[in-house]
Amino acid sequence: MKKFKIIGLFLSFVFCLSVSGCGASKQESGFVDGYYTATMSDYSHGWKEYVTICVMNHRIVNVEYNARNKAGFIKSWDSAYMRNMNSVMGIYPNRYTRDYAAQFLEKQGQEEIDMLTGATSSGGNFQKLTAALLESVRTGDTEIQIVESPEPEE
Repeated sequence: MKKFKIIGLFLSFVFCLSVSGCGASKQESGFVDGYYTATMSDYSHGWKEYVTICVMNHRIVNVEYNARNKAGFIKSWDSAYMRNMNSVMGIYPNRYTRDYAAQFLEKQGQEEIDMLTGATSSGGNFQKLTAALLESVRTGDTEIQIVESPEPEE
């Protein structure tokens, strides 16, 4: 009987320790679980960039960065655009969108991303979009955030 009490107390202690330990570390980020999106206010060169992130257990677990045209087509899926941009700039949307998103995910939004040559304009937009998202994930505001575009298209 005494053995069962000791085991019960030990298990209770371990449970409380694990719950309080995990809870403290999760809350340090200040992120509220949910899906968050930010988009540029206007199209630029036919594309409107956006970032969507998923926060689970108070950590960013997924980041999607891309752009859509007015028909809804995704920029990184545009093979002709990729070939043209790659031949001129040495980089293309499918590469830089994944790179910027991976950097943000790895750093959990705590540090600036390293810009890629040939995609600095998109990198700047990505930083503006993620800055708006970081405010949203701290408050739990899941409304789509609209970020002012640097050069609206007419």
